[in-house]
Amino acid sequence: GSYFADPRGIDDLGNGIKKGYDTNAYTTPEIERIGRVGIDLARKRDGRLTSVEKANVMHSGVLWRQVMTALHLVEGEGVELSHMYADNCAMQLVRNPKQFDVIVTDNLFGDLLSDCAAMLTGSLGMLPSASLGSPDLETGLPKAMYEPVHGSAPDIAGKDLANPLAQFLSFAMMLRYSFDQRAEAELVEKAVNLALENKRTGDIMTPGCEQTGTDGMTTAVIDAMDHLAR
Repeated sequence: GSYFADPRGIDDLGNGIKKGYDTNAYTTPEIERIGRVGIDLARKRDGRLTSVEKANVMHSGVLWRQVMTALHLVEGEGVELSHMYADNCAMQLVRNPKQFDVIVTDNLFGDLLSDCAAMLTGSLGMLPSASLGSPDLETGLPKAMYEPVHGSAPDIAGKDLANPLAQFLSFAMMLRYSFDQRAEAELVEKAVNLALENKRTGDIMTPGCEQTGTDGMTTAVIDAMDHLAR
């Protein structure tokens, strides 16, 4: 994409005028590779995949839409594919985020949309993440790293203030994508939702809920898992 493709640079045109430029370029195999990741993720979730680009004004977007459409016809059985322009996607994320399940897009739009989506929960303490590599040839599963989006937050270390839910949800992602244990992943996610019905850490505190700390929220999720697993 525009972060790596050539030509790119800053040219001196003389008379105090400069020109900065980047090229947004993708090849068919590059789009197919990330498209397959999107299809696989959607298949392990709710089966809905939204491909995002700017095919109305960018040739790279036209190719992106063509390749995603062709890939879905051949490899997308059981997955519903829709297309959306990137600017409309940003608006729709704010307007009605639940319409989305998996979004596949390029580097630049992905940076913008992921940050927009990050704030829909109201706190970084709610956000899990996964960095998924290519599938292993023997197991078919990707090399992966799972972690909460937030950092180590040393300023609140040991104060029983941190929201542990992003850690729980990162673990749920690991169960789903590295171990193909969808039922177990859903159990963790449902337990988080159940715990949130009446308990909140300070970063997401809502009137009518009981405020608790890291230990209290952790206990609430574990108790909810025990309840759901009976």
